[in-house]
Amino acid sequence: MAGVNGAVRRSKPGKVAHIARGIAAVPAADMVRMGPLADFIGFHLRRAQNASFQAFARRVGQTDLSPGTFALLTLIRHNPGISQTALSRADGRDKSSLTPALAALERRGLILRQRLPENRRTYALSLTRAGGLVLAKLERHARAHDRRLDRIVGLQRKSDLIALLRRIAVELANDAGSDVMPAPKIHRSSYNGQKRHGREP
Repeated sequence: MAGVNGAVRRSKPGKVAHIARGIAAVPAADMVRMGPLADFIGFHLRRAQNASFQAFARRVGQTDLSPGTFALLTLIRHNPGISQTALSRADGRDKSSLTPALAALERRGLILRQRLPENRRTYALSLTRAGGLVLAKLERHARAHDRRLDRIVGLQRKSDLIALLRRIAVELANDAGSDVMPAPKIHRSSYNGQKRHGREP
C-alpha cells in the first residue's frame, strides 16, 4: 500500500494499519521509499495487475490456468476461426508471446490450430471440447474474482476505470515507437581503437 513519501508498507500478520485520508499510518521501519515510482501510473498498473493475477491464481489453485489463459480461451470461444493476427490485436499480445502461449494450449488439447486453405501461412483457431470445459471452470472463477474487484473499485467507478484502461491501451498501441529515443551511434573506428587498448566504450 502506498504511504507517506511514496512508501510501500510490508504487511505483517496481526498488524493493523490505520487509514487516515487514504494514507497508511504505519511505523517508518515498515516503509519502503518509492521515489518517483510513487507517481508513475505504469508502476501502479503493474502492481495492480500482479496483485490481481496472484489473487486469481490462488482462487483457481493452478498456476498454469492464468488470467491470460482465460482471456485467450474466451476470445477464441466467442470468435471461432479467429486468426492469430486478429487474436494478437484483441488480446494486446505480440507474436513473440502469443505463439508459445497458443502452442502450450494446443499441446494440452484445449485448442485446434488449422491452416486456412486459401492462405497456408494463416491459422484458424477454435476450442476443443476439453478447452470448453476448462473455460467454463475458469469463467466461474473469473466472475467471482471480478466481483471482488467490483467491491474494491465500486460499481459507480467501474465503467470509468475500464474506459480509462481502454484508452491507455489504445493510445499507447497507436503511438508505439513514437517516443522511443534512437540509440547513440558508435563509430566503428573509435570502438575498435578502444578495444585494442583493452577498454570497452
